[in-house]
Amino acid sequence: MSLTKTLALGLIAGATILLGLPIGRLRRPAAGMRAMLNALAIGILLFLVWDVLSAAWEPIDVAIADIHTRGVGYGALAEYGLIFAAGLTVGLLGLVGYERWMGRLGGQGRDLSAGGLPRFGPGTMATGEARAARLGIASWSPGRRLALLIAVGIGLHNLAEGLAIGQSAASGAIALATLLVIGFGLHNATEGFGIVAPLAAEAREDGDLARPSWRHLLGLGAIAGGPTFVGTAIGYSYASEPLSVAFLTLAAGSILYVVLQLVGVAVRNRRTDLLAYGVLLGLLAGFATDAIVSAAGA
Repeated sequence: MSLTKTLALGLIAGATILLGLPIGRLRRPAAGMRAMLNALAIGILLFLVWDVLSAAWEPIDVAIADIHTRGVGYGALAEYGLIFAAGLTVGLLGLVGYERWMGRLGGQGRDLSAGGLPRFGPGTMATGEARAARLGIASWSPGRRLALLIAVGIGLHNLAEGLAIGQSAASGAIALATLLVIGFGLHNATEGFGIVAPLAAEAREDGDLARPSWRHLLGLGAIAGGPTFVGTAIGYSYASEPLSVAFLTLAAGSILYVVLQLVGVAVRNRRTDLLAYGVLLGLLAGFATDAIVSAAGA
C-alpha cells in the first residue's frame, strides 16, 4: 500500500474522534445527565488503561516466556521492564506535578474574579483580563483543564495505534491495516465522549458561559486524534517496539491520573447508581469496539 493511501487510513481513524465532541456543547444538562456523562467517561478510560497496559506488557511477557523455555531474554526483559516502569511513572507523576504547577499559577490569579472566572471591563483590557491572558491554561475552569488532560492521554494512546496501522500497511498486510482502521475508528468515536464529558458535566450558573466554542472542541479533537495520523506516518517508515511501549505506558499513566480525577467528581455527585451504570456502559463500549480489532488478528 502506498504512503498516501496509508496516511488517508490514519486520517480516517483519527478523525472519528470528532463524532463525540458536540456533546460538550450541551446547554444546561441536568444533574443526572452530568453524573452519567462523567461515569461514562470513567468506564471508557478504564478500558483504555487496560487496553494500553496489556499491549505494553506483551513484549515483557514474551521475554519472560523466552527465559523459561530457552534460557534467553534477560536483556529484553530489562529493557522493556525499564521502559514500562519509566513511561508509567512519567505519565502519572508528570501530570501530578503539572497540575500542582497549574494550581500555583491559578492561585496567583484568584483575584481576577469571584469563582475563578476573569472579569472583563468595558473599553480597554482590564487588569484582570491581562492577568488571565498571561495565565493562559491556568485560568481555565477545572472542567476545561481536565478535558485537555484527557485529550493528551488519548493522543498518546492513538499515536501507538497509528504506529500499528503504518507498520501493517508497510508490511503489505492491507486487510489487517483496513480492519485496524475500522476498529480504531470506532474506538476513537467513543473516546470523543470521554474527552468532553468534563465540559458537559461542569456545573455553572450561566449555561452559555460553560459551553466551549467549536474552535475549542476542534482543538481538543486535533490533540487527541491527530497523533493517529502522525503515528501512521512514523509506523510506515520506521518500526520500533520499544517506542510503541514507551508511548503506550505514557498514555496509561496519564489516563490513570485522569480517571482518579473523574472518580473524585463522581464521589462529589453522590450518585453511585449512575456511576455504576455509566462505568458499565463505558467498559462494554470499549470491549465491543476492541472485538473488531481482535477480529483482525491484531
